[in-house]
Amino acid sequence: MKLNVVKQRLIWWLLSGLLILVSLAAMALSWSQFDRPVRPGLDFIGGTRLQLERNCDEAGACDSPINIADVREILDGQGLEGGSVQLVGDAGQGIAIRTRTLDVEEQTTLRSALTDILGQVDPTAAQIDVVGPTLGKQLLIAGLLSLLVSFAGITVYLSFRFKFDYALLALVALLHDVVITVGVFSILGLTIGYEADSLFIVALLTIVGFSVNDTVVIYDRIRENFTLMPDQGVDKIVNDAVNQTLGRSINTTLTTMLPLVAIVIFGGDSLKFFALALIVGFLVGAYSSIFIASTLLAWWRSGSNSNTDMAAPVVE
Repeated sequence: MKLNVVKQRLIWWLLSGLLILVSLAAMALSWSQFDRPVRPGLDFIGGTRLQLERNCDEAGACDSPINIADVREILDGQGLEGGSVQLVGDAGQGIAIRTRTLDVEEQTTLRSALTDILGQVDPTAAQIDVVGPTLGKQLLIAGLLSLLVSFAGITVYLSFRFKFDYALLALVALLHDVVITVGVFSILGLTIGYEADSLFIVALLTIVGFSVNDTVVIYDRIRENFTLMPDQGVDKIVNDAVNQTLGRSINTTLTTMLPLVAIVIFGGDSLKFFALALIVGFLVGAYSSIFIASTLLAWWRSGSNSNTDMAAPVVE
């Protein structure tokens, strides 16, 4: 059974449009609360993050999860009312606190007070991270600049390898992938308190690279088909190219995702969300390469009476 992606392109475009609208709405809501499209983590806004976990080796030490209300009471008592508290670890036996920048004495006082209500804590799981607001701003700017440079580089590369309209439509598909991925994590930030860190920018860059590779494979096959079958219509050639590369696209995506799923299940909190971002992005990227980039190209080129331009040779 062969897919007729061009004939059904309105379905794919409507589905993508719906996902983009939901993503933009989530980002707008996140912006109203956190002044960012995704809830920012310590890496980007600066401050102190303290993470502690109970030592559950003693019987009865971890019979119930940590009471967040008790933790907030301690923060309020130390003038840290604006700090965020999140349960982490297995069965809510750990806490992650993000607050303003604390000096060494304030960190010691806070940790001592928390230990009194948590009981014995696991020293190997304790973490204290401090990032200044200036460094956080620099990291954010550097991350966004990296994304923009990657988009520019991809546009130039595809313009030389194919044609400028190929590059432009591939860029639309990449923006589609980034917007939906960011939208998913905006929702996670609003619902479960996910905070984007520098690894999230790395994940977006990886998604862009993976997605454009899939798109290039399909575009390459489209161009080859135009060279071999110049008398065929645009829609048929694009459909054939998608079906000829479909198995490769699916197999590549699935095999890449297998270790990522393992990281989500068994990895730590930071790696878990990094792997989850890659899973979301790779799925959306494979979808956009197959159903969006190809159908946009067919639609854009459908007005052409000649296939010669589509089969232009690669500039080496």
